[in-house]
Amino acid sequence: MTSSNFHRTQIRSTINLRILAAAICVTSAIGLLTCSTTAAQTTAQNKSPLVELNTSAGKITIALDAEKAPKTVANFLSYVKSGHYNGTIFHRVIPDFMIQGGGLDAAMKEKKTKPPIVNEGGNGLKNVKYSIAMARTNDPNSATSQFFINTKDNGFLNQSGRNAGYAVFGRVVKGLGVVDTVSNVKTTTKESGDRPGLPMQNVPVTAVTIESAKIVQQ
Repeated sequence: MTSSNFHRTQIRSTINLRILAAAICVTSAIGLLTCSTTAAQTTAQNKSPLVELNTSAGKITIALDAEKAPKTVANFLSYVKSGHYNGTIFHRVIPDFMIQGGGLDAAMKEKKTKPPIVNEGGNGLKNVKYSIAMARTNDPNSATSQFFINTKDNGFLNQSGRNAGYAVFGRVVKGLGVVDTVSNVKTTTKESGDRPGLPMQNVPVTAVTIESAKIVQQ
């Protein structure tokens, strides 16, 4: 091999080594980025607000999705912080459908609420079993404090076409058995504390009370 050819071969080898080193660096950077992204996502999931409902049937822990339902979550947390849910009951229980609460006290009277919020029914979260969503009237933007926990997949409650849907804002992560217990209690028809002569159906015979609601993770 001539001196000229040797130098050219040496230069090519050096260039190839540099390219290989650069590729390794890029691969390492991508791997690090992927790990960092995964870690960030895990951290974000771990930091979802958690609310614990201490009920007469047991404790229910709910993870809230503040990213997809920011207004609904903020509204729900404001009621938790104010103590609004303390002493309210699950006043409407329909087996194989849902359990509803957060608005009436043991005397079947509605508690005073804040102004209604904008419906976030199109946020992508679905009314699947053990998800929590806002109760409302026929007006999509009428939700205040009342919520319900789905006890089966209720796809017809999701936003679809002209159906504004019912805004899901979290899911039960602990106390699934408690939800199941509440969903199977015996119910009856009771007189409304606010509207005499207008009885309410599907009311538990023995009141299921939310004794306290507290934020266990902000």
